[in-house]
This record gives sequence, structure tokens and C-alpha cells, in this order.
Amino acid sequence: MIIASYKRYILNFKQASGTSRGVLKTKETWFLILSSEGKQGIGECGVFRGLSVDDRPDYEDKLKWLCQNIHLDLDFLVNELIEFPSIQFGLEMAMKSLSSKHPFELFPSKFTESTDTIPINGLIWMGSQAFMKQQITDKIAAGFSCIKMKIGAIDFQTEINLLKSIRKEFTSKDIELRVDANGAFLPSEALEKLKILSDLDLHSIEQPIKQGQIQEMTQLCKKSPLPIALDEELIGVFSVTNKQTLLQTIKPQYIILKPSLVGGFNGSDSWIEIAEKNNIGWWITSALESNVGLNAIAQYTYNKQSKLPQGLGTGGLFTNNFDCPLQVKNGTLRYNNKINWNFNL
Repeated sequence: MIIASYKRYILNFKQASGTSRGVLKTKETWFLILSSEGKQGIGECGVFRGLSVDDRPDYEDKLKWLCQNIHLDLDFLVNELIEFPSIQFGLEMAMKSLSSKHPFELFPSKFTESTDTIPINGLIWMGSQAFMKQQITDKIAAGFSCIKMKIGAIDFQTEINLLKSIRKEFTSKDIELRVDANGAFLPSEALEKLKILSDLDLHSIEQPIKQGQIQEMTQLCKKSPLPIALDEELIGVFSVTNKQTLLQTIKPQYIILKPSLVGGFNGSDSWIEIAEKNNIGWWITSALESNVGLNAIAQYTYNKQSKLPQGLGTGGLFTNNFDCPLQVKNGTLRYNNKINWNFNL
């Protein structure tokens, strides 16, 4: 018999972190805790207020419902949670944790054995020009060969100048540059801005315009000289048919998967399968989960064996995260299994 409970937890940023949607100081998350025959399973339901499709008033009610019905068939529960992708992910994670030898080793691999690593990008948050430049300098010094810069909140020319300053010192062979607009561009100006950005030999741009503008995004992907990656566009698209229609209509060059926002491991698998059938590239990123969720995403991602740098370097953002074996070193995420977990709510 499985007994389930949940607990809310607020993560505090070490430094307020800026995106085009605003400045983040805290991040709410919820933990699903399962107990059975002396074993424990832990899952993280990483709701992202203002972004998740399951940012709803009945979120906690759904968690209560899940705990009351945890004895039911897993497939049934996952299906009933279709509109709550972060709870789907927390349930998948907790069940995997409960059935594992160690509650935090969900996908044993060379990664969890500490013999292999995952290449990741270094994330540059928005802020003043000086602040962003300092972050860039720090990431390059830390050994990152792929840098992702959030754009769209400060003056566009200032952002271009920052990117130019990197390109003056480092070619695209030295440093891969990605930018993430978080939907900040207007459709009327987007193509012109993409042309300017493409002169800087960038890898790609994430979500140049707000999601839901299917016709405009389709035209952008068709005409853009810079590869486009869909991110927020995938949120709230649940059925396989709708996923296929979206990707076959827009035809992006890449998609970006955040398991907490797209329905966990199964939801991500579904997107990857459709993307690969349509020759669309992909990578996986965290969505500001604690180290519990990040750990699950990292282990899952490693097993997918993608060659692209992933977006998994967010574990050091919070003052009250949980001690764990994950370490960022030389532009990679490592699992140091000599370090013990300290999960204490």
C-alpha cells in the first residue's frame, strides 16, 4: 500500500534574476512524498507561476486528489492529470524514486556512476549592461563553450553590442551563442531583428514572439536566417495529434523541452519522437526546479544521449536548495556520487 502526502516549498534566488517577463526573486514548488513498506519516493511538482498551463487556483486541490487516489492505476492517474503537467512529472518522478534502489538514482548510468558528464549552456540573465557583461566573462572563465543569453528586456542595440563584444574575441567555433527572447519581439519587428542577430553567427533564438501566434511563427521559421527554437509554444499542447499538427505547421528548426511544463518523462518522449520524425532538433532544459527535479531531468536527459548542450545549469541559483551530487564544472553537469543528498523539508 502506498501512502502519499505533499508539501509546498519556496526557493529563494541568491540574486534577483531577470527575464523579459519580469524579475524573479522566489520560485514556488511542491514535493510529492510516497511511502510504502519502509521505502520512500520523492517527486517534485515544479509549477511555474505565470508560465505553467497548470498555474490554476485548483492546483493544490489536484494534489490532494492525487494523494487520496494514489492507489489507482498509474496510467489512469497520469491521464487524469493531463492538464497538470508539473503534477504528472512529480508523480512519475516519485513512482520511479519509490521503485529505485536509491530514492534519487532514477536512471542508473555512466552519469550517475560519475564516469560521464552532460554538456550544458551557461545562462546569462537580463540586467544592466555591466551585470550582463560580468556574467558573460564569468561563464567563459568557468569553461563554458555554449552561452545562452536572455534578451528582450533592455535596449536591443545594447544587447547586440554585448553579443558583438563576445564575437570580437571568440568565433562560433570557440563559443556557441544562443539567445532567448521569451516572446519579447512583436511579429512586425521580429524578422528584421532576426536578420540583425544572424550576422553574429548565433546558434539559434528561442521563442522570438509570444506563443499562440501560429501563422506569424510559421512565417518566421520559413523566412528567418537564424534557426528558431520553440519553447513556450509547446506549453498546453497535450495530445499527440495536436503536437504533430503544431510541429508540422510551424516547422521550427528546434524545440526545447521542459519536463515540468510538458508532462514529465512521457510528455517529453512524445515530443522527441514527433520532432525526430520531422527532422527537428531538440534539447532539454530545467524550469527552475530544486535540485530534486533537476536531478531527475539530468538523469533522464543523459539517457537520451543528445550531442547538443542542454539547459541544466540552474542548481546554484537558490540560497535554500538541497545539497546533492550535481556539480557544474568546465561547462558540464557532473554527478559526484561521493557527495550525499541532504533532502530536508
